[in-house]
Amino acid sequence: MRLAIATLTVLLAACSPRVDPQQEAQGLQAFATVEKVFQHPRCSNCHIPGDQPLQFDTQTAHMMGVVRGPKGEGAAGLPCSSCHGEANLPASYGPNAPPGAPHWSLPPPDQKMAWIGVPASELCAMIQDRKRNGDRDLDAMFKHVAEDKLVLWGWAPGGSRAPVPVPHDQFVAAFRTWMDAGAPCPKAAARG
Repeated sequence: MRLAIATLTVLLAACSPRVDPQQEAQGLQAFATVEKVFQHPRCSNCHIPGDQPLQFDTQTAHMMGVVRGPKGEGAAGLPCSSCHGEANLPASYGPNAPPGAPHWSLPPPDQKMAWIGVPASELCAMIQDRKRNGDRDLDAMFKHVAEDKLVLWGWAPGGSRAPVPVPHDQFVAAFRTWMDAGAPCPKAAARG
């Protein structure tokens, strides 16, 4: 019996992916940058738990009763595109003119990707969960954060809106470092 358990232990160890502790630590450090970007109002104003998007750096409920709608594109009769065009309006429209970017919308109601106030461990798990992230594997998530024009808007939001505080190339590099480290998630905080 002991021999069988010892053999099983050796086999399991051989089949388990080896994690380089240094690479894992780098991945966790990189995820802290990813989390900082995702939690910034440029991202989290539309990644909401409810159905009313937020606006401004103060994360105020969107004016005019705007809601997510059945596809994340606003309610019937008041789609996001009623006010949000394909690009930011010129500065002459004022500091609070509606911003714009291609396919302005929220995530759909069945995959809200809501992360306001979510602990880092849960955010990390959510990003990797295809049932909650728009059915994207990590490569597709990487492409989304690196290339999607609506995501890129966060670094050039126009008006008086603060851009995401981490330069986009640093964010993309952090996301890649995290992925290459096996996408490790921070440990959940112990509950007291």
